Amino acid sequence: MSALVKEILEYNRTFVANGACAHYDTSKYPDKKLAIVSCMDTRLVELLPAAMGLKNGDVKLIKNAGAIISHPFGSAMRSLLIAVYQLRVKEIAVVGHYDCGMQGLEAKKIVAEMLERGVKRKEIDLLNYCGFKLESWLKGFDNAEEAVQASMDMILNHPLMPEDVLVHGFLIDPCSGRLDKLAAHGA
Repeated sequence: MSALVKEILEYNRTFVANGACAHYDTSKYPDKKLAIVSCMDTRLVELLPAAMGLKNGDVKLIKNAGAIISHPFGSAMRSLLIAVYQLRVKEIAVVGHYDCGMQGLEAKKIVAEMLERGVKRKEIDLLNYCGFKLESWLKGFDNAEEAVQASMDMILNHPLMPEDVLVHGFLIDPCSGRLDKLAAHGA
């Protein structure tokens, strides 16, 4: 067991013994009927909810690299559809951020790092041979606002997303917490 996992488990035992979970008690349904797709950036872990005035239980929060809905039938889109159809979500916000690590990301550098860390070239070549374009899948974006807009468009144009769901786009500044509203779409 790693030192980090040991530290986490020790803390958790104290957390549970002290009944600290009671502070976070809520239901599985988001109080604000909102789902947020946001970036996994460490600067946003506490800043995003604080800057938006959110508390535990207010929203469904889906985090990934770049706040990108990259595929109409990928896990982020599936999560949004479940949130809408099973968890009473009425609005969706895509929240990207300035200074995102996905902006300008070069997939070739990631593939080079994979090779350096022991992934075999034949495995990467096999993926490409089978039609899976690894470098396209790992590609970042050039413009954060356009990336948020592309994710919003993916949601709005999804054949299974009901037309009455409102879709909003934002960019947050990870240094100041300032939230910039992009064009809204939907009902």
